Amino acid sequence: MISFQQILFIVVASAAAYFFLGRIMKIRKNILLGRDENRSDHPLKRWKSMLLVAFGQKKMFKKPIPAFLHLLVYIGFIVINIEVIEFFLDGVTGKHRTIAGLLQKWDLTGIYTATLNVFEFLAIGVILSCVFFLIRRNVFKIKRFHNPEMTRWPKLDANLILIFEIILMLAILTMNASDQILQERNVAGYPNTGLMIFSEIFAAPFYRPFDSSILVIIERIAWWFHIVGIFAFAIYVTYSKHLHTLLAFPNTYYANLEPAGKITNMPEVTQEVNMMLGITNPENDGQPPAEIKRLGAKDVRDLSWKNLLDAYTCTECGRCTAECPANQTGQKLSPRKIMMDTRDRIEELGDLILKNDEDFDDGKSLLGDYISKEEIFACTSCNACVEACPVTIDPLSIILQMRRFMTMEESSAPSEWNAMFSNIETSFSPWKFPPSDRFNWAEELKNE
Repeated sequence: MISFQQILFIVVASAAAYFFLGRIMKIRKNILLGRDENRSDHPLKRWKSMLLVAFGQKKMFKKPIPAFLHLLVYIGFIVINIEVIEFFLDGVTGKHRTIAGLLQKWDLTGIYTATLNVFEFLAIGVILSCVFFLIRRNVFKIKRFHNPEMTRWPKLDANLILIFEIILMLAILTMNASDQILQERNVAGYPNTGLMIFSEIFAAPFYRPFDSSILVIIERIAWWFHIVGIFAFAIYVTYSKHLHTLLAFPNTYYANLEPAGKITNMPEVTQEVNMMLGITNPENDGQPPAEIKRLGAKDVRDLSWKNLLDAYTCTECGRCTAECPANQTGQKLSPRKIMMDTRDRIEELGDLILKNDEDFDDGKSLLGDYISKEEIFACTSCNACVEACPVTIDPLSIILQMRRFMTMEESSAPSEWNAMFSNIETSFSPWKFPPSDRFNWAEELKNE
């Protein structure tokens, strides 16, 4: 006989899966609005990069204390959610602590007890780390957390997720504490789990005075709160900067493997030069080259799918902006804002395409409506933002492509740049002097 709890659990789990998968499919569709780009080379290097940077959080440890606490939250979040397997089994079967009951029959309760104590230790670690991050973000007033782009939703989102994680961990401790007291009182349906140290110390004293009937209600509320909270968290993450907890893995796998200082040539320009030189591209198999739609990038559809994946992966941590020399000297450029604006534009355009068709044009663009020319031309192309990013996001790639559009399509480069371009074309250097005088400095050294 299926109980009401089983039916309710299946309904809630199915609804959560529906909304979560729907959101993931929408994000995937939005990312694929970008141009095609081949990032399938050197798979072994890519796997190594993903394991070191995404899983091992290698780049985070430039600042050891925040990095350690972040790692503790990350490991705690992953390991503790293993317990969700038992939650699912309990929800589907209508029983309580299904795995504990099985291990008790096989005299393996000790394994279950040790595992739960590890979970609780990590839960305490997550709570302490999240409290530290809340204080650090809101009391210490670290500059990179309070830049102009970090207002309203971005600021609220960062705080909400930390508070939400604390509440979820407290729900686990509450559930375990009331469960443990019910076990001591031999209440039916509560199999022996052994001593759960942290819930016994921090939570059980608050619940011991309650009658068993009230403790059952408390335990059930905590159980439902945690599992529904996990479902809600999974859906919420797809709208939050914390989507990086999922996308950091593919993003680091598909990261650029070229040296950070190397700026890639424009395929369209390379194609034109090759045609002038009579060089054919074997990939075209003798076919005429594809029509060039636009040089550089004006809107998100001109960027590559990897650029758009970068935007969705952005953690909004601000390390890129903190390291940006242009931003440090008071320029409007913030690499973090570039990524946030790109993500906002993808979301806006994706919604409009969903309501209309693939070729829908709302008359707006990433360049101009979201990102100003002043921001783009302030960039020094130093790659400091790329180096600083803990998940190998590349804001410079987007900046360069928009700068190329303004220079080659709109001819709106600063006058100083146009003079430099002219000098390079006529004198083969940025400076305006004849090529024949290039080595005069060496002659002067000989005469000394």
